[in-house]
Amino acid sequence: MNEFSDAARDGLSPAGLEAVLREVGAARYHNRHPFHHQMMSGALTKAQMQAWALNRYCYQSVIPRKDAMIIARSENPEFRAEWRKRVEDHDGSDGWSGGIARWLKLATGLGLDADLVKSEKLALPATRFAVGAYLSFCTNRTLLEAVASSLTELFSPVIIGERVPAMLAKYDYVTKDILAYFDKRPAQASRDSDFALAYVMKHAGTPEKQQAVIDALVFKCDVLWAMLDALAHAYGEKGNIPPGAFDPEAA
Repeated sequence: MNEFSDAARDGLSPAGLEAVLREVGAARYHNRHPFHHQMMSGALTKAQMQAWALNRYCYQSVIPRKDAMIIARSENPEFRAEWRKRVEDHDGSDGWSGGIARWLKLATGLGLDADLVKSEKLALPATRFAVGAYLSFCTNRTLLEAVASSLTELFSPVIIGERVPAMLAKYDYVTKDILAYFDKRPAQASRDSDFALAYVMKHAGTPEKQQAVIDALVFKCDVLWAMLDALAHAYGEKGNIPPGAFDPEAA
């Protein structure tokens, strides 16, 4: 149960449903997380930044896989054609020139070894579990719920608008070239969220479906929040790094 569990009990208009979805983002998107605020203030060490980039790679690498699962579940060729853009955004037209490659550039720009990052073997267990849960959700829940879970992209331009200027201003080893991943993301996220939101508005026509859509977005926000929780726990002041995970001192 969460504060939005009964939001659609009596049915919502399309505008009402969109308003609730935006309330979810305002309340639960991970730009509210203390770890994000530490990053924005310049309080993170380089080791903490490396841990963030290494763990976030696991999430970036699963995005085209979950999108491929969504494509496979749709019988509508127009839907599949539109959703394929997401896969190409991350994989590139040649399999390795998209967002994942740009994220790897970010990670190596912070001093990490490329093969180590790609192996994902030093990622936190909680990161792997959260990413796996997201892939499972998009594979096993309804197509409507899978699409709705992507609506965190409604809020992505906001966090990028906060993150990029702050990182450039607060960390002297971060350059615009290192952060090239973020150059295309606001426009891509706006395009994709417009399509996903229109799909949800069209197909969430009952209180039950509307609630499922709201719950899907809450779930996705929880995935992103849990990943930052794990980073804060492992690499915060107490340094509770689990066995086998990235250890800056060992590295």
